[in-house]
Amino acid sequence: MANPLRPAILAAARSPRVKSVITHAPGTRSLVTRFVAGEARADALIATRALLDSGRSVSLDHLGEDTTDIEQAKVIVAEYRSLLGDLGEMPEAGGVGIRRLEVSVKLSALGQSLPKDGEKIALDHARELCEAAQSAGVWLSVDAEDHTTTDSTLSIVAALRTDFPWVGAVLQAYLRRTEGDCRDLAGVDSRIRLCKGAYREPASVAHQATAEVDDSYRRCLAILFEGDGYPMVASHDPSMIEAAGAEARRTGRGPDRYEHQMLYGIRDVEQQRLADDGTTMRVYVPYGAQWYGYFMRRLAERPANVTFFLRSLATRN
Repeated sequence: MANPLRPAILAAARSPRVKSVITHAPGTRSLVTRFVAGEARADALIATRALLDSGRSVSLDHLGEDTTDIEQAKVIVAEYRSLLGDLGEMPEAGGVGIRRLEVSVKLSALGQSLPKDGEKIALDHARELCEAAQSAGVWLSVDAEDHTTTDSTLSIVAALRTDFPWVGAVLQAYLRRTEGDCRDLAGVDSRIRLCKGAYREPASVAHQATAEVDDSYRRCLAILFEGDGYPMVASHDPSMIEAAGAEARRTGRGPDRYEHQMLYGIRDVEQQRLADDGTTMRVYVPYGAQWYGYFMRRLAERPANVTFFLRSLATRN
């Protein structure tokens, strides 16, 4: 069910005043652990180990957006290199076929929005991380952000795939352009994570009604499953999970030719059910001190998340 407070919450995600109130509220950080594995890499690795042991796969995201200077971007790259080094030591790293370990990277964290040569800086940093990921036997996907970055992001993904064809891209079904992007990117070896979208976007570029977003998601699913790539179905919506299964049957795809993805801390029982049924179930595990924007987008997705937050905050207070 759509969250009627979504526009207000997404606006609050950009407000320094609201950020100060929420991040300093008693008990907030302990509540954030429902959606964020922790602030330190060690916390994320503990969560990763538990998920792998349960039969699930993992995509790790070091939280960081809107990098404002080159030194900050270099710090984030260094953290990802250390993370990839740690993941490469796990027995699940490497292998043939589907990689159980992945990292997800936001190009804005790598310097994409820097005023001078931002796109080139982000590409160079992403290429450095792809080399480290390949050495570690770990996949890498490039996350989607707001619509103003889409052209730049997909251009960088195309450049990376020249040397690293396994690099994943993320497409957001609520953008009106996404069906065309799915057709363009559904080629051989292409990995596409399809999500609904979590940013506040204008009606000129994005569907606004829940039913319209759902219909777009189904159309995009059909395109990806009919293509030659590897669809990654990023949704907690039972109807979309069912639709993916129907598309797999229609197109003759076995469980080794697509996967489901869900966020850390959401629908854990369903995650485990899918994994137990033999489907690749990948959990998106975020960590890091810059959790505020991510946390607010999770609140914006569903009324139940807001209710959980307010009830827990009142109880702790």
